[in-house]
Amino acid sequence: MKRTIRTTALTVGALVAALGVPAGAAHADATAPRVDLRTLIVSDGGPATDAIAAELDTAGTPYTKIDLTQSNRPVIDAAFLADTVNGRPRAKYQAVVLPNDNPFPAGSAEMTALATYESAYGIPQVDAYTYARPEAGLQYPTAGGYSGSIDGVQAQVTAAGKAGPFGYLDGAVPFEDNSPTVGESYAYLAQPAPGADFTPYVEAPIPGGSTRGSLVGEYRHDGRRELVVTFVYNQYQQQFRLLARGIVEWMTGGVHLGATRNYFGVHVDDVFAADDRWDTRLNCTPGDVDCPVGEGTPDPIRMTPADVDYATAWEKDHGFTLDLVYNGAGSVDERSDHNGADALADKLIADRNQFRWVNHTYTHAFLGCQQDVTVVPWKCATNADGSTKWVSRQDISDEIALNRVWGQSAGLPLQNDELVTGEHSGLRILPQQPADNPNLGPALTDNGVAWLASDNSRDPAQRQVGPATTVSRYPMNVFYNAGHASEQVDEYNWIYTSRAQGGSGICEDNPATTTCLPAPLDTTTGYTDHIVPLETRIALGHVLAGDPKPHFIHQSNLAEDRLAYPVLNGVLDGYHALFTDGTPLVNLRMKDIGTELKRRAAWQSAVRAGQVTAYRIGSTVTVSAPAGLAVTATMPTGTTQGLGAFGTAYAGARSGWTSSVLGLPLVFTVPSSAPAHAVVPGTASLKITVPAPRTRIPAGVSRPTAGTATD
Repeated sequence: MKRTIRTTALTVGALVAALGVPAGAAHADATAPRVDLRTLIVSDGGPATDAIAAELDTAGTPYTKIDLTQSNRPVIDAAFLADTVNGRPRAKYQAVVLPNDNPFPAGSAEMTALATYESAYGIPQVDAYTYARPEAGLQYPTAGGYSGSIDGVQAQVTAAGKAGPFGYLDGAVPFEDNSPTVGESYAYLAQPAPGADFTPYVEAPIPGGSTRGSLVGEYRHDGRRELVVTFVYNQYQQQFRLLARGIVEWMTGGVHLGATRNYFGVHVDDVFAADDRWDTRLNCTPGDVDCPVGEGTPDPIRMTPADVDYATAWEKDHGFTLDLVYNGAGSVDERSDHNGADALADKLIADRNQFRWVNHTYTHAFLGCQQDVTVVPWKCATNADGSTKWVSRQDISDEIALNRVWGQSAGLPLQNDELVTGEHSGLRILPQQPADNPNLGPALTDNGVAWLASDNSRDPAQRQVGPATTVSRYPMNVFYNAGHASEQVDEYNWIYTSRAQGGSGICEDNPATTTCLPAPLDTTTGYTDHIVPLETRIALGHVLAGDPKPHFIHQSNLAEDRLAYPVLNGVLDGYHALFTDGTPLVNLRMKDIGTELKRRAAWQSAVRAGQVTAYRIGSTVTVSAPAGLAVTATMPTGTTQGLGAFGTAYAGARSGWTSSVLGLPLVFTVPSSAPAHAVVPGTASLKITVPAPRTRIPAGVSRPTAGTATD
């Protein structure tokens, strides 16, 4: 058993001298300590600390990272952690994240400095992934606990967790089990050590018995608080994504810069038009560019009025709004072919206010280079001098303007500054078209387009195209050219199996592709049993990562077998089973998503550049940022800014965006009940227990490497 190293009992005078805290400061409000809103992350290069850093990056929460594997890293001592500003003691970090409960060598002065700092200022510590042992407030796993895989286990938030940092969860915390051959989650399950002041927040059943062991809990000792996490994870795993918000709220006391919410938006492209159908014999799509000219017979897929009724009823049942991305020429052609009749358009226009609408150009024309489709794959046509033939500015402008006029005539509730071009064309597409159509930007200017959709799989970063800012969309692997599940599976098998199995061989040629199949799926069960769970997990992963980018499908996916709904139901029903009503999915239209992404990028850039400072003194939080920069923060319920409440309610807290005026600091007042950092009282002596580093484990207990968790 590892021994516990105790420091000599420190008098308060010696303690405050080491930390730069004036004696008696705790007794006067005027000299209450300043605590900077920044986290210290001490990393050993493992996935757990990196996952917490990724969560802070997403939210835009400042942190300083020290890599223990680097020989030239800063030394953690009293001067590194605290100093004095204008006569007031300052804690430079509001929280400390360690890779485990003590990653330093035995007798480390750095661990002693951290323990002293945390106790003096009330700074919480997160043990990102640690072994269950008495030094962390837990019994050893050999004492009736468990160490091993917990793949597929359903953990549960305890009553204390719901009343505390994980109150946004309904209770269940399912652990992924995506592969029977890959260990995805290793954990130590243990109960609190005898006499330890330990409160479990998340527990799981201990195999072979009726008791439960802690996976996440709070250990209080020696004037310190530790959040003890005893399972390994990475930033992509669902179990971490569910708990990440609570970890951050616990370690910051619910007061921090940055904010996250869970978003889900679904764009349905090609509405009013028809989508060509996959030919299971030819392994291509007649009428589209993947089939040689003249091959096969087109058999288009188009919604019916009954599909519209189903969509509106589904929206009502799920409290969710679809974005219909439309091509007016689809209805014009239908009426031309059927003596002026188009029952689908009549129904959609009658129900137009049940949806949001986005311009998808009039005919869905390709707006990049002029395509040479005499070859497969197509290539850009060229002029006599070898230069690329581009679709003209006028042709692009006509496609945008005609569709807008058609939509306005139909009474569609449009936002004229939003645009999704057909196939995201006009934007660069590799390998055929490595640059944007130079005529695209001017045409967007002609039509007042400010927000332009792009395909996240090939153009993920938000960027400017003329006057427009891109909004990347996630393609769902529910194919535009499949109306029936059997067609979807047949095409899926073609793409993702080897040539020897009758597939295209794409996976053989691109071994990095992660959706490759070891064998073809059954065409009768493959969609339900394989594709739906996979696509649900991928989309829900984006949601849980706080990613606002919308997903896109096609109108064909709402027709015939209505292939989209099992995936959408999986995301929405799965989400609602995990979160409380106070943590709703945020369902924004395209321009609002673009605004959120643009604000985030500007904020994160300013944070990385050190242009933002924030600190808390008692119940007052002060934030300084460049003039005009939108500032984002998360604060407890009851926080005020000026004369009004700050932000809006989400996940049991308040969060939002606000801007400084003329670069003046922003001042927030948090409620007195919010946890505050404080200097240790000046009359008692203090004894600090520093756990020995985790270098030995009792016989019979295995410990994985930090890299056990997988994507």
